[in-house]
Amino acid sequence: MHNSFPVERLRYIFLFLAVFINPIHSSYFQVKDSSIIGKRDFDTEALIRGERLFYGLVYTDNKSINCAHCHNTRFSDTLNWNPDAIEISKKYLDKSAADLGRILLNPAGKKMTQVHKGFQLTNEEIALIKAYMDKLTVTGLKQHKPVITNLFLFIIASVLFLFSIIDLLIIKRLKKRWIHLFILTSAGIFVTYSLVIGAISIGHSPGYAPDQPVKFSHAVHAGQNGTDCLYCHSYAPYSKSAGFPAENVCMNCHLLVRNGTRSGAFEIAKVIRDFEELKPIEWIKVYNLPDHVFFSHAQHAGAGGLNCHECHGTVEKTDRIKIANELTMGWCINCHRTRNVNFRNNKFYTEYRELSEKIGKGEADSVTVEKIGGTECMKCHY
Repeated sequence: MHNSFPVERLRYIFLFLAVFINPIHSSYFQVKDSSIIGKRDFDTEALIRGERLFYGLVYTDNKSINCAHCHNTRFSDTLNWNPDAIEISKKYLDKSAADLGRILLNPAGKKMTQVHKGFQLTNEEIALIKAYMDKLTVTGLKQHKPVITNLFLFIIASVLFLFSIIDLLIIKRLKKRWIHLFILTSAGIFVTYSLVIGAISIGHSPGYAPDQPVKFSHAVHAGQNGTDCLYCHSYAPYSKSAGFPAENVCMNCHLLVRNGTRSGAFEIAKVIRDFEELKPIEWIKVYNLPDHVFFSHAQHAGAGGLNCHECHGTVEKTDRIKIANELTMGWCINCHRTRNVNFRNNKFYTEYRELSEKIGKGEADSVTVEKIGGTECMKCHY
């Protein structure tokens, strides 16, 4: 006899859990949020109101003010010239709500004046927004939910593969063996393909573009202003690394230039602050090769005479720097097999006297990097 669990009993259980857990849940989050704010005594309801004001979900004076429209509260793949909400929150963490109110209602700078024109906020509303922003300094920017489609399909294929093997060898419930053949073949191909592609992609991050501590644009500096790459990355012709520019290099221009055309004064103020406090800007390295690979900018940019864009792409057209090429071993070897070496007026390659003489006598019109050992394992792995 089949016994079903009474639906009415489930209702009583859920009602009991709701009544019993809700007070504990509310008090827990109220204490947690209060500890985040520190000395400011804001309960959960006030923080929610502050968040709704920040996102423009509350109409003040028949007008919605959406701070999150300009100031990110989530990580973004595109460069937003306005400072993130977390950056502003940290800047005003130790300041009062009145200080925040002054910059909101009476902003400095042409760009902010235009955007904030007509803002009407009461002291209470500014205090609630400040409370939510203080909370942001602890919670940080929100992460986007990861896409799990491929992982989900991989798990399903693996389960079907195992089920098919178990049923074929032990349980033997399915009489039609062609079903097992179809499942094992299709699931096996998908699982193998996923593992191989995943293994190959380890250490490769095409398109990787991390958030930098300062929203620096190569399109503005190298493109619009025409700044030469070697002015900032002066180590490239003679060092293993191209190096990050020292802050005094930045200050050669920004002693006078205090406002950016798109970023305003906020980003440049970071550079000036760190320069005055003798703190280095903690730039995040974009191009990272494995530890077992040797690469020298001096060999390529100095001796080889390569232009920066041949490896790094058209950075002068890019705001947010990202990996332009995959930097795989195959990519490097293909370049070495097709790249001609410039022997003329090059002190490094004249050491290859035999080849240099052939070039000089016209016995050979070109020599690739491969001909001078560019594909030998020990050149890059030693």
